[in-house]
Amino acid sequence: MKNCMQFAFSLAAILLAVCLTILSSDGLSQTQIVLVTTGSTMPETLYVLWGDEFHKLHPETQVRYLPVGTSESAKGILSGAGDLGGGDALSPEQQWKKAAQTTLELPTVLVGLAIFYNLPDSATTIRLSGPVLANIYLGKITSWSDPEITRLNPDGKLPALPIKVLRRTDGKGSNYIFSDFLSKVSPEFRAKVGTSVSPKWPVGTSFSRCQDLLANVAATSGAIGYAELRCGEKSTLPIARIRNAAGEFVKPSTKSISAVASAIESKMMNDFRISLTNAPGKESYPIVSFTWFYVPVHPQDLERGRAVNEYLSWVYGSGQQIAQAQGYTTLPPSVLQKVRERVAALH
Repeated sequence: MKNCMQFAFSLAAILLAVCLTILSSDGLSQTQIVLVTTGSTMPETLYVLWGDEFHKLHPETQVRYLPVGTSESAKGILSGAGDLGGGDALSPEQQWKKAAQTTLELPTVLVGLAIFYNLPDSATTIRLSGPVLANIYLGKITSWSDPEITRLNPDGKLPALPIKVLRRTDGKGSNYIFSDFLSKVSPEFRAKVGTSVSPKWPVGTSFSRCQDLLANVAATSGAIGYAELRCGEKSTLPIARIRNAAGEFVKPSTKSISAVASAIESKMMNDFRISLTNAPGKESYPIVSFTWFYVPVHPQDLERGRAVNEYLSWVYGSGQQIAQAQGYTTLPPSVLQKVRERVAALH
């Protein structure tokens, strides 16, 4: 029922956005374009701000953002609904090839997924590795005093407390980022769960919103959960240090997320679909990804298509500066240049 209501709301907004007539100051009617952008909740704050700032410069165009989730956004754009999609996952190439309309994936900013936890009397930051996290989410490690965890934390005594696993509901981009990381460090996880916006989690309690997940981590002794770093900005929950490909234990931050992009920038110039998780570099945080725009290459309405192109050109210009001012990790220069070239080639 909830999904049906959400779909109905999204459809109504899309129909409304086809053509909105308003009265100008001289009393005459004029047409204003309202672009519908659907996407995940992860970059919602930034995308809403982008829409507001763009509208100030282009009063004839409004950008409405509907946070329906990564999976629903991709599904809508691929089926021909909506002007622009957004999400935190790359859909399988086979799915894009079968789509009703040709769609381009363009990275917007970089995001880091943090591991939050709740342990009583924890004086130091817990250190975890990818394989240990995989075993926790496989249900194989069930206590904070498990030998695999204590070996990573020789300086701190961990309680013999059950681990309460928390996760996101199906269709979420954060699921994709986290499961992609775990699949790369654990063959068993890759075989049993896999990389997906809707992984086949064998354990855990699920939450639709990252805020609800973090609230439950805070209220549950022994809990562990994952969320985009900025989602937990106002939380007092501790964040784990995660072992990266260089063997260093790193916490997510603007600096450690930027280090990922710098480490593999030359590869990203040629392939935006490259995975950023567990990138090389001593300072790189290992659970990092792009968040994406899903862009119809040949929009059915040329006027609306021109408005989308104008908006995208602004996003990859002034929009990046706004993102940086808000604390987001923006695209590396050479990647940004490549994205601008692709936007310029859209018709």
